[in-house]
Amino acid sequence: MAKKTKGTIRLFTSTEDVAGIIGVGPATLERWLQKPDFPTPQRIKVGDRSFRLWTRKDVEQARRYKQRFYRKGRGRKPKRKRSRV
Repeated sequence: MAKKTKGTIRLFTSTEDVAGIIGVGPATLERWLQKPDFPTPQRIKVGDRSFRLWTRKDVEQARRYKQRFYRKGRGRKPKRKRSRV
């Protein structure tokens, strides 16, 4: 569900939905959210629960992060091999 707020559109969607939008599993996206270099969306607290407010910009940043670091079925990108001299 989208709601217009002060000229920006906020997506009130779950982290699971965002994972589906960018094409990764929910566990992968949750793991990325724990990393310091991953751009995290704003969090709000409602009662004793906490939610993330995903904007289109947040989803696009997550998509770019995936392009840089994610390799489906092959794990992490391999490190460059050092040449032996």
